[in-house]
Amino acid sequence: MSAAPFILASASPRRLELLAQIGLKADQVITSDIDETPLDGETPRQLAARLAVAKAQAVAARFGAPAYVLAADTVVSMGRRILPKAETDREVRDCLKLLSGRNHRVFTGVALISPDRVSQRVVETRLQFKRLSDAEIDAYVQSGEGLGKAGGYGIQGRAGAFVISLIGSYPAVVGLPLYETRQLLIGAGYPA
Repeated sequence: MSAAPFILASASPRRLELLAQIGLKADQVITSDIDETPLDGETPRQLAARLAVAKAQAVAARFGAPAYVLAADTVVSMGRRILPKAETDREVRDCLKLLSGRNHRVFTGVALISPDRVSQRVVETRLQFKRLSDAEIDAYVQSGEGLGKAGGYGIQGRAGAFVISLIGSYPAVVGLPLYETRQLLIGAGYPA
């Protein structure tokens, strides 16, 4: 095992579960508190990349010692339009109405700060949702699953039944692209 600790810069239980799927366990979980507001003219891909790096940098600075700090950020978009991380039932409903019967993209940025470098990747996944009835939207909103989620849905729950097609990385849509994460860790010398 490496002398430097492995830190996950996220409070997401889904990211911890995804790491466990590939046999990794964080030594510590430290959340970042950064402003996630998109910059003027920033594309969804650029936003996912910038936020992943910013989260990793914020946690690395707080930790203050050499470490492997892994962070990720997920952005849901339709074209250049960035959907919010839904904080209210109204936002969940608005996102689902917009996504109903349409294609969208999920960009998941993953960043790793190791003792000697910063590396990052962005994974793009294309999805199509079925046309959602008002009753389906109401039931999903009432479930509470969409709160706190980019685009107002979590594919690992009930919203998985909304997906007609997915081209790309399912774990990236959940919150952490496993192949790219493992490659970043190996490239930085962490025994993944």
